[in-house]
Amino acid sequence: MKHINNRLPAFYEEVSRELWEILAFWSKETLDRQHGGFIGRIDYNQVKYPTADRGAVLQARILWTFATAYRLYGREEDRPIAIRAYEYLKNHFIDAEYGGIYWTVDYLGQPVNTKKQVYALAFGIYALAAYSSSHQSKEALQLAVDVYRQIEQHAFDPIDNGYFEAFDRQWQLLEDFRLSDKDANEAKTMNTHLHILEAYSALYTIWPDKDLLRRIQNLLSLFDDKILNKEKTHLNLFFDQYWHVRGNIISYGHDIEASWLLLEAARNTGNTYEIAKFKRIALSLAHASLQGVDSAGALLYEHDCETDNIVAERHWWVQAECLVGFFQAYQLSKQQRFLDVVFRNWSFVQQYIKDRQHGEWHWGISEKGSVMREDKIGPWKCPYHNARACMELIQRINLCYNLPSSETSKKLSH
Repeated sequence: MKHINNRLPAFYEEVSRELWEILAFWSKETLDRQHGGFIGRIDYNQVKYPTADRGAVLQARILWTFATAYRLYGREEDRPIAIRAYEYLKNHFIDAEYGGIYWTVDYLGQPVNTKKQVYALAFGIYALAAYSSSHQSKEALQLAVDVYRQIEQHAFDPIDNGYFEAFDRQWQLLEDFRLSDKDANEAKTMNTHLHILEAYSALYTIWPDKDLLRRIQNLLSLFDDKILNKEKTHLNLFFDQYWHVRGNIISYGHDIEASWLLLEAARNTGNTYEIAKFKRIALSLAHASLQGVDSAGALLYEHDCETDNIVAERHWWVQAECLVGFFQAYQLSKQQRFLDVVFRNWSFVQQYIKDRQHGEWHWGISEKGSVMREDKIGPWKCPYHNARACMELIQRINLCYNLPSSETSKKLSH
């Protein structure tokens, strides 16, 4: 194990530099200095579209990223970006009349699509909680609590449990539940439940409400009983209202992401039984996810088990979650093969995913090995996955070396 430990300090420095470069890109390239907020689209050639619509998920993820970076490292350059993101989300995406968060606004900040997609509401809570923590904002906390209560009032299914996907502005259930064109039109999904759990868990760390704790525990039970397959090695993705599984697709990125998000949520509850259970589940998910790692160390997109079709695209967010999930598996098991995957994946990211000409990361690499011509910035392309991966790795490497927080700040400032 000695040679692995010797690799970690250099890896720590590489990841730290990558984080600063990601934050610098978003600070310099995405600000709309004429209309406020952040532009909604930059294409793969770095062409900017200042009049593009702006999505709630992108705006919330920008807010979460800069608020969290400021809380962890205290860099003054990150503070005003977080404030800018918060003010824009509060002033243009919050529906002051009916509650919730709009799906999209135009470049002038006027609502375009006013539906209430619960996935986006979850990211609103996640971002507002992060800002409340980083900037000691009681207003942001109240907004987060308001959105949480609106989800519970309108989206929770009191008969069959879980959360419905999408509503119109006045909270009438929609017929089209889909988060994107790629998704099945089903009443309940793994993806939305995972990010509700992520958001509620983050909110609980700053607002330890008993009812919120019960909701987190219920979500963990849903993952254990309904969403994880019987072997606890993969996530089922789509369900009808009554929790009947629809389809049989393995999403490697979601499996490895869930491996660490579920354990983090369990730890936040403080329940030792749940923590032990989700440690076992985390390792089961990580072991199974090794099936999706290719010879270059990249994690593939998905496998449709019904048709045996493998989508061998290597998306940026999947690689980011791969780094965190397999590093956690190494922390839990001390098995070298998990850390080997982390190092190989990092090399793949640096060689193929990172855009060395313009900055940030490409959307991904196609099955044929070329850069995918998807937007650099858009409704889904954001700083959340890769910046969060860097922040998680920095913290986790610190734990390996038992570095105090003051030493962390000293290292990161150089």
